[in-house]
Amino acid sequence: MKFGINILNFGLGTDASALRRWALTAESLGYHFVMVSDHVAVTNDVNEHYPAPFYEPFVTLAWLAGITEKVELGTTVTVLPYRHPLQTARMVANLDQLSGGRFIFGVGAGWAKQEFEALQVPFEHRGAITDEYLSVIRDALTKEVVSGKGSFVSFPDVHTAPMPTRSPHPPIWVGGSSEPAMRRAVRYGDAWHPIHSQMAWLRDKGIPRLWQFADAEHKRVPSFCPRIDLQITKKPLDDEMRLPGKGTLDQIREDLDDLKSLDAEYVLFDTYPGNPRGRGTSESDLVMFKALADRVLDLEHQSLR
Repeated sequence: MKFGINILNFGLGTDASALRRWALTAESLGYHFVMVSDHVAVTNDVNEHYPAPFYEPFVTLAWLAGITEKVELGTTVTVLPYRHPLQTARMVANLDQLSGGRFIFGVGAGWAKQEFEALQVPFEHRGAITDEYLSVIRDALTKEVVSGKGSFVSFPDVHTAPMPTRSPHPPIWVGGSSEPAMRRAVRYGDAWHPIHSQMAWLRDKGIPRLWQFADAEHKRVPSFCPRIDLQITKKPLDDEMRLPGKGTLDQIREDLDDLKSLDAEYVLFDTYPGNPRGRGTSESDLVMFKALADRVLDLEHQSLR
């Protein structure tokens, strides 16, 4: 498995120095990737959970690509309906090429109704828009000239160069735990990227349902790349109540063993749930990531101790 850090690119205390520090710390500790969130218009419903200042993800990751050397860089997740798919495809291809093939393209349909209204995008059609845009983006990342004719976007021949470094395209992680999200991951994605899910649900319902969708679509099962909380405690938490990644280092080690048994390829650690108002770089969060790297993860050999 590979392990990554969800960098808070929003909230009090977030600025260029904080973003730089997080990325360089992740790389120096041996984490394999870093990811950031996406919002375009910080409306009241967004600000309640992801308060301003909010740093645009593609600009932020392009800047971090020039600062870092090894870590992969990704979005968790890009809200696809917010941007024209040709614009998104161009940014993805450029970022992947300029970073030397280090970009991970996490995508989702979005949830913030007021933000959709501000951007004049129909909220009730967000799922269908996401599916159509993903199809256009995949074409634009793999073909030198593309055309599109759909329900939400149509265009004649468009030249797409430069192409991304990774072939056939940067890995597409589809976020969400709903059945439409899992179907989307099977149809268009390279990986399924559920967020903050119970281990029992992942084992007994989520992964089996993903396999069912893949079988019905006659497609391969996408990789499993979850995003989990990180909250290290001194005393054990009730295993029946806690989410993966919360508890003592021993409990977290057991969680990672369980995720490994489910064939997880990447695991993204997220401190945001314990910090609902956002605060940028936190010394306590940095201490947790250092303790995790030192006492649980064998990052050099990409395995668990």
